[in-house]
Amino acid sequence: MLTQSNYFAVDNFTEFRLKMLNWSNRFSIFCMLDNQQYSFNDPAFECILAAGCKKSVSASAGNAFDTLQQFYNNRSGWIFGHLGYDLKNEIEALGSENPDGIGFSDMFFFEPELVIKLGQKAVEITGTGDPESVFNAIEQEQLPPDTATGSSIKPGSRFTRDSYIETVKKIQEHIARGDCYVLNFCQEFFADNILIKPVEVYKKLLTISPNPFSALYRVNECWCLCASPERYLKKEGSSILSQPIKGTASRHLLDELKDEASRQHLRQSEKEKSENVMVVDLVRNDLSKICREGTVNTRDLFGIYSFPQVHQMISTVTGELEKDMDFSAIIKATFPMGSMTGAPKKRVMELVEQYERTKRGLFSGAIGYINPDGDFDFNVVIRSILYNMQNRYLSIQTGGAITFYSDAEKEYEECILKAKAMMQVLEN
Repeated sequence: MLTQSNYFAVDNFTEFRLKMLNWSNRFSIFCMLDNQQYSFNDPAFECILAAGCKKSVSASAGNAFDTLQQFYNNRSGWIFGHLGYDLKNEIEALGSENPDGIGFSDMFFFEPELVIKLGQKAVEITGTGDPESVFNAIEQEQLPPDTATGSSIKPGSRFTRDSYIETVKKIQEHIARGDCYVLNFCQEFFADNILIKPVEVYKKLLTISPNPFSALYRVNECWCLCASPERYLKKEGSSILSQPIKGTASRHLLDELKDEASRQHLRQSEKEKSENVMVVDLVRNDLSKICREGTVNTRDLFGIYSFPQVHQMISTVTGELEKDMDFSAIIKATFPMGSMTGAPKKRVMELVEQYERTKRGLFSGAIGYINPDGDFDFNVVIRSILYNMQNRYLSIQTGGAITFYSDAEKEYEECILKAKAMMQVLEN
């Protein structure tokens, strides 16, 4: 069948978006990316849903990038998918022996049957079927009542508070010896034999913590409910852009003066700026491998952005790509992202495997799209609930940048702060 594309007027943006979410649940493979109506990241659309699978590719580290490039070269339209953290094993010849309860592949991309782009006043539906029938089906979705998501779930941790603090101090010993300068150290909160309704949990997560790089992503039994504030990498024409986050402060929504004080403390914190600039330098170095000489620049250094749960320090690094740069070469030069690793990157990733107790998998990887013109946009998979529907395993991972000057107890509290929205949803 020929691909058809039609526009339809939307009377109620919020309601139609919720109906899209409900309707997507009938597909075993789909990806919904949602800007949550933030404007400061210059979004290409408010939200986009890729549903159904015409063809796909999945690979483990070892031959993933060649496989991905071949799939990219043979694409006939949009493709969506993910890059798992453990692609590092192919980039740097590393290994991963920690347990993985979720099971996302290291890399997966698919060409969807339908692409649905939703704006404030209209929706564009493109696919091999009849766009009008798809629009009508979404419109006829019945929104369920806003009820609790089920039994209260209180995930346990792979670390006690004391063992986490002890591990941070061991990492700081490596820093003191000069093994590394900054290391992103993460811990997992998990629950076994848990039954959830992922779409309903995701809706509640976005009610509590709407963020500009949110995603609901399903590959068969594996789900990612993502409320990420961070962009990994965006390409538009020959321009490339990365926006690493380093620096976090709590929100105080019921006390405007206290909230502003927290924001200003983050803005002026030498520790947070030091962490941020180290990651910016790492990103600049990564982009310099694929960009024309002299074009890599930092703009909005130490920008402060406010989200429902936290204030964040975000810097923006841009560059102009070398001519005829392959997609896989761009990813290999910049992945995993500096904000989720540290510096120097290879040694840090070795230490992450040594001290963390869970395989990261999709966490601290990326979810995104490549459009028919070859432009792309990928988030950083953080502030996410990962769930395997078959084995009923649920995982939340959070972490932070460890430096020589880090306070181990405060780093633990930052992990708890970052997990707050996910925990609040699950304890409903």
